[in-house]
Amino acid sequence: MKNKILALIASSMLILSFSSLKADVNLGLSLMVGQADTSGHELENGAAADKNAKSIKENFYGASVFVEARADNGFALGLDYVPLKMDIGDGKRTDSDGGHASGEADTGTRSATASLDDLITIYANVPLLDTGFYALAGYHTVDIVTDEALPNSNYGNTDINGYQIGLGRRGDNFKAEFFYSDFDDISLTASGGKGSHKIEADADAMGFKFSVLF
Repeated sequence: MKNKILALIASSMLILSFSSLKADVNLGLSLMVGQADTSGHELENGAAADKNAKSIKENFYGASVFVEARADNGFALGLDYVPLKMDIGDGKRTDSDGGHASGEADTGTRSATASLDDLITIYANVPLLDTGFYALAGYHTVDIVTDEALPNSNYGNTDINGYQIGLGRRGDNFKAEFFYSDFDDISLTASGGKGSHKIEADADAMGFKFSVLF
């Protein structure tokens, strides 16, 4: 939450400062589709022998709203907000070994899902000469929200940052862009239950975004 507040304050100040230089300020709506690639593992009791690794490719779609200030030379600064959750992975396993050496009973079915929530992006569009194309650079802040079914424990949520790069083309009142986003490593430790459980993962995404400016 602290990262989001700082990002909102910083981006608002940038856009206000930029708009004071007689830049055009627009509101917009975007639609996006793409694929998220998440790889990670779960450690039980800190033991490498109890390391459950998994990689997931998840298709996603979503929408966002944004505000953007654009100068006469085509350079633009904006703030983009995705109000919808986007799934980045889920998994399920059934344990039937009756316990580990630590004496922990470890039977039953365990499932967990993770999603990106309240994704905020501060971005810049840098025009590539007079071609109508622009380079995209952005900074993400987002909540990782988990939903799990574990015996007497849960992983909770956390917030992480990331970056975005891409290439786009601008028309009179629309933009179309391809983007790549890479997020910080995710680390979650379960609370409650018997023994210790920890998830470590890395997520990135590629996609296409179409935006209309008003």
